[in-house]
Amino acid sequence: MPELRHDPIQKRWVIIATERGRRPSDFLVHSEKPPTSFCPFCAGNEDKTPPEIWAIRPNGTKPNTAGWEVRVVANKFPALMIEGDLDRRGVGIYDQMNGVGAHEVVIEGPAHDTDLSDQPVEHLAKVFKGYRERLADLEHDLRFRYVLIFKNYGLTAGASLSHPHTQLIATPITPRTVAIELDSAREHYAIKERCLFCDIINQELEQDKRVVSTEEGYLVMTPFASRFPFELLVTPIEHHHDFGQLSDADLSHLAIAMKRTLSRLKRALNDPPYNFIIHTSPNMLARGRRPGHWQTLPYDYHWHIEIIPRLTRMAGFEWGTGFYINPTPPEDAARYLREIEAPA
Repeated sequence: MPELRHDPIQKRWVIIATERGRRPSDFLVHSEKPPTSFCPFCAGNEDKTPPEIWAIRPNGTKPNTAGWEVRVVANKFPALMIEGDLDRRGVGIYDQMNGVGAHEVVIEGPAHDTDLSDQPVEHLAKVFKGYRERLADLEHDLRFRYVLIFKNYGLTAGASLSHPHTQLIATPITPRTVAIELDSAREHYAIKERCLFCDIINQELEQDKRVVSTEEGYLVMTPFASRFPFELLVTPIEHHHDFGQLSDADLSHLAIAMKRTLSRLKRALNDPPYNFIIHTSPNMLARGRRPGHWQTLPYDYHWHIEIIPRLTRMAGFEWGTGFYINPTPPEDAARYLREIEAPA
């Protein structure tokens, strides 16, 4: 029988449509790459991108030239503009402000066809270092309340260029999805003086129904109220609220966990399109924060990565109700992924 499951973090209901149960072999969705006649992200085309913001380079190589390992540039077609003041204002019943923010691209390596799952762990850690360094730097801009780090892999997942890259967008408001997580975490802590995420992690480890792996201090699991088939959550087992505070050792451990996880997905689902999103603490330095609003945030929030294979589409019922319909029970997805051999 189908089940309705409630997500205590996002406070939403999901329908697990067991009558429609589907295995990985039923999802024949290969990650179609965006067509590329010319790639500005490839080595040798550094002059075709905006100037370099940050990079990992061998000693002696100059900025905006070949020789880099990881490179960060401004998005040439940004969703938000870095210049200007917010100018918050009311327009009758509505609120409005200028579209101020930052939009950057982390070019994950000079090779055009080597995605994260194919990179050596050592290189993957350098990519994550780029995330950390840019996150920390953008949070010095007091206009920005949140920095979202996300990856679109494959045409269906929204990638417009096939060269492996990740994006960062800094916004002057906390995104609604993150705000709901923050509220849920704060409310749970106010009642129980425990982190909601830690309670979920401990219960999942104890029940062991939806655990895919425990890798180098990270839990990889299918959420109880998974919205999508083979949706995954990657989170540190020990409490930690801010991705920007990770040490180099932490990043190396995360690189191992993410490489194995993305490799499992690639082998199990025929290299599917996917999105991953890093949810971390909002910018505690941002101006305009309500007094006491995030007073317990270091104790109640828990950073994590959501990985969403793009195997199904939302239709009228989902858009009209806010429900999600998932045809693959997360327990089945976890069981299948556990059986997939991951690279050492």
